[in-house]
Amino acid sequence: MSYETPSYIVALLKPNGSKPVGRRVWSIDLESVWLPAFTAMNVMGETRIPHEALGAPLRLAYNADGTVKFSKTGRPVVKVVKDIADSVKLIRENLVAGLIAHAHAVATAYPDEYKAEAMANHEAGWPIVEKDRNALTNAVIAEAEADKVAVAA
Repeated sequence: MSYETPSYIVALLKPNGSKPVGRRVWSIDLESVWLPAFTAMNVMGETRIPHEALGAPLRLAYNADGTVKFSKTGRPVVKVVKDIADSVKLIRENLVAGLIAHAHAVATAYPDEYKAEAMANHEAGWPIVEKDRNALTNAVIAEAEADKVAVAA
């Protein structure tokens, strides 16, 4: 059986420009990534996100009684409009499903290679896991001994 990696998976692994700084949705910049992408998707008929959602993607949050919601620090709570948040959630779910399907397709098409790669990962990671486990054990023991000394003093 033969399998070729889909172009959208390959594209996910290529560096693609600088990191934007602004409000993020799913760790991706709203203004420079999501808004232009959803605008383009609307143009192509792939989405039907309302113009007001794309034009005013950030909204004040309100309490159940209709008053403006404030955070514990006293700042007004601002949220991403539901149409955009729901579309981002759908993209996230579809990306996860695509990655799972890709992994399954590769594991099915190349079972020996996939198993060898997984074993190599496990073997390479095991010394690190052991080192961390030992360091944590030693730190817990040292902290317990320090607590005993503090209580005794």
